[in-house]
Amino acid sequence: MDIPSQSFSYIKGPMRQENNMAMEEMVREAEQLQTEIAKRDDSGAHNNDTAMLADAAKHLKPLEKKQLTNRAVLRGHLSKIYAMHWASDSRNLVSASQDGKMVVWDAHKVFKLFLVPLRSAWVMTCAYAPSGSFVACGGLDNVCSIYSLKSLDGSANLSRILSGHDAFVSCCRFIDDNKMLTASGDKTCILWDVETKSKISDFVSHTGGVMSLSIQPNENNVFVSGACDASAKLWDIRDRKSVQTFAGNEDDINDVKFFPSGKCFATASDDGTCRMFDLGSGKQISVYTTNCSTEITSIDFSSSGRLLFSGDNAFNCNIWDAIRQERIGVLAGHSQRVSCLGVAKDGSAICTGSWDGLLKLWN
Repeated sequence: MDIPSQSFSYIKGPMRQENNMAMEEMVREAEQLQTEIAKRDDSGAHNNDTAMLADAAKHLKPLEKKQLTNRAVLRGHLSKIYAMHWASDSRNLVSASQDGKMVVWDAHKVFKLFLVPLRSAWVMTCAYAPSGSFVACGGLDNVCSIYSLKSLDGSANLSRILSGHDAFVSCCRFIDDNKMLTASGDKTCILWDVETKSKISDFVSHTGGVMSLSIQPNENNVFVSGACDASAKLWDIRDRKSVQTFAGNEDDINDVKFFPSGKCFATASDDGTCRMFDLGSGKQISVYTTNCSTEITSIDFSSSGRLLFSGDNAFNCNIWDAIRQERIGVLAGHSQRVSCLGVAKDGSAICTGSWDGLLKLWN
């Protein structure tokens, strides 16, 4: 049964205060663990990189099993949903489907704000600008299309088309209203000047199609990419080159996401695992796997970093204790693969999108 729109809201009162206190404690624990990892790496205390995080986390209490509530279902797409992305206000989100539509939603009131017909139905990615003024999408048409949400007639109008990739656009992310990063099957990432629709920089080093990118929190000059060469690469926009390569996955990387502190990042791969890598040591520090052969499509962290969410081809979203590397819950309810997911910036909700054409909100 769908929940009425007015029932989806932030947690209020004493319960919210309690949750905020717990979140602050999780953040402190994560920061302490990163310091401990750095110490152990400097001292050479571990030859087994993947045991590093687990050993450092031994003193932490295991988290209780998590059962998040499905608070609402966003219905409106008529075909497979391939991508979603939260607005920075943690209220609105955008989704893109191969029904040829991009939809901007008010997740609190559970209704459509904008219905955007796309130039190409073969969409693979979408993004919300930090200002809330623009949304973007890309796919098999090899371009990134940007739409303004501030037009005088109240509709979402095509504002810019960024053309320059030689293959599909798999991921796009705004740095700000005038700068955009895109990743492509042509094995490159591009930094764009949105106003002039021109390239600022090409980022070339991967040997397989680039499937995802993630911008470092609080540092817009650094991003990480994941590709079909089974590697992730760290880039500095100012240097216009790869400054670090991370190996460990054994198959295509479908998604990458920075830890909230920006000191680590995680990958989701067709090898059936999620892995976390530490920027300071350059090493893989944890692996998350159910020992099943299903591909992992998408990942994101809770705002504290203690939880890791992973969507997969088995129709589920797993919840992991990111520190202890233990699965502590499952978000079940989709009838086809979970193709995308995202945690609201304020941590109030997670949204999962699926090939079943539905977006589900959990909190």
